[in-house]
Amino acid sequence: QVQLVESGGGLVQAGGSLRLSCAASGILVSIYAMAWYRQAPGKERELVATITSGGSTNYADSVKGRFTISRDNAKNTVYLEMNSLKSEDTAVYYCSGTRLYTLWGQGTQVTVSS
Repeated sequence: QVQLVESGGGLVQAGGSLRLSCAASGILVSIYAMAWYRQAPGKERELVATITSGGSTNYADSVKGRFTISRDNAKNTVYLEMNSLKSEDTAVYYCSGTRLYTLWGQGTQVTVSS
C-alpha cells in the first residue's frame, strides 16, 4: 500500500520543540522530492520545508534557523525537527512526496501555546 503516515504532533509551549515523522510505504523517500506543508485554521496550505532526492534542503523564511528537515533512507522516513516554536506555528502539518505524482499524508496537529 502506497502511503505516508505522519506522527509526532501534539501540544507544546512556546519556545519548545517537537519532531515530526513521516513514515513512507510503497515509495522510497530516497528518490522522491519530500516536503512538509502546514495549514493553519482559515489559511491556505503553505510549504514549510523540502528535501530533494539529492539531499538539498530549502525552507520557508518563517522557519529558517528553527526547523530542520532530514531523511533516514534506512527507515524510509522523513523528519521535521522544530525548535523555538511559536504560536504562529500552530497548524496541521502534512508530509508529501513527489516524483511522477504527489502523495500526501493525513496530517498531524501541532499546537503551540503562548
